[in-house]
Amino acid sequence: MDYLYEPTRVFILVKTYPHPSKKYQEVVCTAGVTEENQWVRLYPIDYRVLPPEQRFEKYQWIEVKLSSSGAANDKRKESRRPDVNSIRVFGDTVPSDHGWEQRRQIVDKLPVHTLNELEQLYEPYGVSLGVVRPSEVKDLKIEETDEEWDAKYLEQLKQLHLFGEQRKHLRKIPYNFTYQFKCDDDSKWHQARLLDWEMGVLWLKEVNRLKDEKKAAESVKRKFLDEICSPQKDTLFFMGTRLPFNSWMVLGVFWPPRRHQLRLF
Repeated sequence: MDYLYEPTRVFILVKTYPHPSKKYQEVVCTAGVTEENQWVRLYPIDYRVLPPEQRFEKYQWIEVKLSSSGAANDKRKESRRPDVNSIRVFGDTVPSDHGWEQRRQIVDKLPVHTLNELEQLYEPYGVSLGVVRPSEVKDLKIEETDEEWDAKYLEQLKQLHLFGEQRKHLRKIPYNFTYQFKCDDDSKWHQARLLDWEMGVLWLKEVNRLKDEKKAAESVKRKFLDEICSPQKDTLFFMGTRLPFNSWMVLGVFWPPRRHQLRLF
């Protein structure tokens, strides 16, 4: 398929931990908002092979040429195929000082939904990215998974090495982390996997520090449950679907300090 690309400025809000891909070798789910406050999903991006000058971070502006639709059979409303070679990073990461005020100036312009509302928008409109403010977060469940990636990915990686393409082995996180939360419009508990890049990086750091994978997982839970979702934070979930299902995951977490309203009397 031939794609028509247009330069677009995007403020990166979502970057997930890398995952093997049969078609694209390895991908990072990347999403952000344009200068017109519209969500876009940049897919596919094999982040770890990008040259250093193109490696963007969360809360950073980039310019990239985007197609008007997603790659292959990705018909989701926000999906755009990027011309990866066109990525240009602008300036430093927007800082979190002063109560995350500079970041909030961008995020506060986005509509906030409940998970029920997002699920109802998926089928008729293809909406597959959105912001959810949980009214209550009960738990971040830890589930043990396989220690290593699927054998097909390992074989693919071996073939790449044979033909000269070298890359550092992507360590698999042998745990799934799943938020259990409620929204204002529903009394039931929702379950959603956490895929945030920062979750994966934290686990790797804690493994190196603690020399124990299970203790590292517990440390991730304490950070993403007790601190990030504490009453002192105005926590938002950046949520997205897994193609082709109306199944929503937490792709990123936004957790500025809660603003304190001044009393009039």
